[in-house]
Amino acid sequence: MSTTVVTRPEVLADPLKAKHEAVWASGDYASVAREVIPSLGPALVEALGVEPGERVLDVAAGSGNAAIPAARRGADVVASDLVPRLLEQGQAEATRAGVALRWEQGDAEALPYADASFDVAMSCVGVMFAPHHQVAADELVRVTRPGGRIGLLSWTPTGFIGQMFATMRPFVPAPPAGAQPPPLWGDPDHVLALLGDRVTDVAWERRQLADHHFTDAEGFLEFFKASYGPTIAAYAHLADDPGRTAELDHALLELGRRHERDGHVTGWEYLLLTARRG
Repeated sequence: MSTTVVTRPEVLADPLKAKHEAVWASGDYASVAREVIPSLGPALVEALGVEPGERVLDVAAGSGNAAIPAARRGADVVASDLVPRLLEQGQAEATRAGVALRWEQGDAEALPYADASFDVAMSCVGVMFAPHHQVAADELVRVTRPGGRIGLLSWTPTGFIGQMFATMRPFVPAPPAGAQPPPLWGDPDHVLALLGDRVTDVAWERRQLADHHFTDAEGFLEFFKASYGPTIAAYAHLADDPGRTAELDHALLELGRRHERDGHVTGWEYLLLTARRG
C-alpha cells in the first residue's frame, strides 16, 4: 500500500552527506528499529496526538519507526531520510503493516518542502544525527505550519546510547568543523535554545526504554557490531589495527556490564519533547 521510494541523488553531492548515507546504509537498521526500539515511534506519535487527515513529516525517518504508527492513525505521512536503503526497508515494513505513506529521500538540513507544509514535524532518534543542529532545527520549524506541532525523541547524553557514543569517540576520526555531538539533542536546554522563541507550549520529559532487548553486554555488542551503522563504521575504521579493535571491544563490553541489572542491559534513557510552532 505504501508508495514507491522517491530518490534525489543530488542530496548526496556533499561528501559529508554521502559519508553519513554510507554509515547508515551499512548494517541493518530496520532490525534495530524492529527489535530494539519498537516502542519509541508509537510513544512519540502518542505524545503528539497525531490525528486522521493531518499532514505529518517524519524527518530522518529511517525505516519508519514513527512514520508507520502515524499512518496507522490515518494521517497523511511523508517519511523523509537521507538513506534510500532505509526508505526501501521502511516501505517493506509499511506494506506488511498494511498502511500507505510516502517515502522520499531528503536531507534534514535542507528539506525539500515548502514553508508551513505540515501540521506535524517529528523525528524519532533521527534528526539528532544531522551534524549541524541549528540548521536542522530551523528546517523543522520552517516546514511546520503556525500552530502545528513539533515532536522530538532523542537519546540523552547520560543514557546508555549517549554513553556508547562517548565510549566510541576516541576510536573514530574527529568530526568535521561545525559538527555537533548527536546526544546533545537529548539535553532539553540545548533543544530549547535551538527552537528559541519560535515555539510555545513546550513539554518534555526523560523516559527509559522499557523493552530491555539485551540480557547481557556480550549480546548488546554482538548485535550492534552487526546491525548498527555508527558502530559498524567505528570498527571499520580500526580494521587494520587489531590492538585498537580489542580496546574498543573491551570499552563497549565494560559499558554494557556497568548497565546490567536483573538480567537486562538497562539505562536506555531518552528525551521526549513536544512544542507548538508560534
